[in-house]
Amino acid sequence: MSFTRLAPEQFDTIPDIAEPAENPFLAGHDEAGAHVAAAYRAGRLHHALLLAGPSGIGKATFAFHLAEHLLRYPHAGEAPEGLAPRDPDLPLFRQIAQGAHPSVLHLTRPLNEKTKAFKSAVTVDEIRRIGRFLSMTSHDGSWRVVIVDPADDMNANAANALLKNLEEPPPRTQFVLIAHSPGGLLPTIRSRCHLVRLKPLETPALISVLERLEADVPETEAGRAALAARAGGSVREALLLTRYGGLDIAEAISRILGERAFPVAEAWRAAEAVGGRDATVQFSIFNQSALDSVSGWARHAGETGDLAGAARLSELWREMERLTVETETYNLDKRQHAMGLLRRMWQAAKA
Repeated sequence: MSFTRLAPEQFDTIPDIAEPAENPFLAGHDEAGAHVAAAYRAGRLHHALLLAGPSGIGKATFAFHLAEHLLRYPHAGEAPEGLAPRDPDLPLFRQIAQGAHPSVLHLTRPLNEKTKAFKSAVTVDEIRRIGRFLSMTSHDGSWRVVIVDPADDMNANAANALLKNLEEPPPRTQFVLIAHSPGGLLPTIRSRCHLVRLKPLETPALISVLERLEADVPETEAGRAALAARAGGSVREALLLTRYGGLDIAEAISRILGERAFPVAEAWRAAEAVGGRDATVQFSIFNQSALDSVSGWARHAGETGDLAGAARLSELWREMERLTVETETYNLDKRQHAMGLLRRMWQAAKA
């Protein structure tokens, strides 16, 4: 799907796919949208919302829809009963999409100017921008919206800095925190927010979004259901699976782990495929697939009473995550990284 990108590139940008800030299409969250819109009309919208749910289901897109809703209808009694669709023809839409609206502050992982790579956390310097943002006079006396995306990527200093802003917000200020794993947030942050859980997309809604994006959707109902199940109701995961070789990567990992002896040649072919110069998305898919596999093993071990195995696998997961962050942060050899992860996983599978 060809389009002109308006929004700044983010740490999790997918080529040729709209960023949440520039996406006018929100699917599958009608119930949550109606709940938030009704609270706003009634004057009961909590000053801090925590949008929780799996990655890639539209939480950030929901947040930007809410931001535009508040700015289009600054007087609650005049707002529609449901969350208003975003209108790409409005100057307001373009301002928000470009990150240029003076009443919307979007905080996410910043770019490291030295390495030109995105940092692995939402830093305290990003959160400190809130104080400067709120100290300025509100644009035309309307709402100010702060979106932290995702809040569970904040480091400890950033989380503590955000807490101070949540405790005594100025009037007509709306915080929207996005969290894939809200349990990872400070309890004091969670207690100051109203939790809105967004559900994974049902198969029809997911397929509808994928078709709009011209993704390679299976023709059969069984194939579509299988894709939705494997993607966990996440548009992002479905796109990675269908457009960027995610299914092939997952199958390659499975084959390698199933061999009786570690298949060096096959593992190296897989590592070269995901570690090449033009394989940034595939490298991200590989790492996530590897981490998800080990996480599943650890969860299964715990559920079956193998606590020692669960602890061992949890430690392996942490080590793999550390290696992944180091490889991306310091621009290490991605092929060697992938090869190392495959060997560690194969050894764990045979233990």
